[in-house]
Amino acid sequence: MADAAPLYETYMRAPLRFTRGEGVWLIAEDGERYLDFAAGVAVNSLGHAHPHLVAALKDQAEKVWHLSNLYEVPGQESLGRRLTDATFADKVFFTNSGAEALECAIKTARRYHFAKGHPGKFHILTFDGAFHGRTIATIAAGGQEKYIEGFGPKAPGFLKLPFGDIAAVKDAITEETAGILIEPVQGEGGIRPVSKEFMQELRQLCDEYGLLLILDEVQSGVGRTGRLFAHEWAGVTPDIMAVAKGIGGGFPLGACLATDEAASGMVAGTHGSTYGGSPLAMAVGNAVLDVVLEDGFLEHVRDVALVFRQGLAALKDRFPEVIEDVRGEGLMLGIKAKIPVADLLKAVRAEKLLGVPAGDNVLRLLPPLTVTAEEAREGLARIERAAEKLTAAKAA
Repeated sequence: MADAAPLYETYMRAPLRFTRGEGVWLIAEDGERYLDFAAGVAVNSLGHAHPHLVAALKDQAEKVWHLSNLYEVPGQESLGRRLTDATFADKVFFTNSGAEALECAIKTARRYHFAKGHPGKFHILTFDGAFHGRTIATIAAGGQEKYIEGFGPKAPGFLKLPFGDIAAVKDAITEETAGILIEPVQGEGGIRPVSKEFMQELRQLCDEYGLLLILDEVQSGVGRTGRLFAHEWAGVTPDIMAVAKGIGGGFPLGACLATDEAASGMVAGTHGSTYGGSPLAMAVGNAVLDVVLEDGFLEHVRDVALVFRQGLAALKDRFPEVIEDVRGEGLMLGIKAKIPVADLLKAVRAEKLLGVPAGDNVLRLLPPLTVTAEEAREGLARIERAAEKLTAAKAA
């Protein structure tokens, strides 16, 4: 067994080793340059080695790395204030990942009703195709059997409903219902945006029945859809929101945001994190917001997204045997493939373009938000070459 790999065999990794990144590019060990439209699964929001992020991390690394939450961490106060100033929220809890942010969101919702004298109100309604993380609670929330199988009984308190079915939501609400959890755009589920009308109806139901609206903006947040958060397109605000991925620009960072009322049950001792809100993470998170909140940044995302979306629509018309549909919002885009998505991914990778497979036979395209129109067109050209070869192979 001496030659056996020392790692858990839980990943189907591509045989690629990257040693360096520059903006939207990744450079492999052999020197080949790849256009990175995966961005670490929507994590590298400002691309690779962004000078402002690098400077912030280096500067903080020379001061203090870790303190724990036994003490006040100045960076938490400043990043928390900036997040609450820019959103619906009044309170923030910092985590290290999206799954942790969701755990905090779920606990916040349950604790809210407990503190109000309703301990039986702990059920949360979720939706088909959802993905909320890999912990015992979040796989139960997502409700996908492939993630739950083999990990013991499913954690109680989650009810999965048909995606976009408001009648099913109304029928599912009981005295035990605490809240509704939804991604404004399903990422892992295949880049499926929730309609504005459905989001508005969920908000109305939560108000009517005294439920908490919990949004998972781990993948769709921090400018990814052309607004700071995707729910802004629907003109609604949640009670609780989980954020991660893009907020750290590549550094592990998540956050649970909530209104004062929703967070009212989370008093001293009810929740904690040893690493959450570390000085290093706070330095990088603040640096990310320096860029994302700059005048014109989100407009740039929307402008480039328009170029990209129009280009993909043209490719769909030209290659109907390969591309069935194009979906998404901003720079959170998906190609629903007519062929197995693994074949499309292999073909674009051969053209030195990186994407991310998702459910519903979709290839996700999640470039850094700093991508230029020229780089988007370069990506389109590579997808075009891949589609030409796939079409020719199919004809042959």
